[in-house]
Amino acid sequence: MAESQLTVRYFAAARAAAGTAEETLAAVRSLDELVDLLAAAHGERLAHVLGIASFLVDGTAWHDRLAPLPAGVTVDVLPPFAGG
Repeated sequence: MAESQLTVRYFAAARAAAGTAEETLAAVRSLDELVDLLAAAHGERLAHVLGIASFLVDGTAWHDRLAPLPAGVTVDVLPPFAGG
């Protein structure tokens, strides 16, 4: 059985901080877990962006960072585009 995965897409400052526009990762339990994983993998610059970013899960705003993430979803990382 193949391991479940999810896709992360980065926009604007998140893309610059991650050094990539998109990556595929093993599925995680929650957005909090994903944020921790991404910060550890990409460093402090992305960790800062993740702390102020909004997130879409399959196109829907995802506010509960502890809610279970379904496998196979796409998570968009959207930093504040203006202001901040």
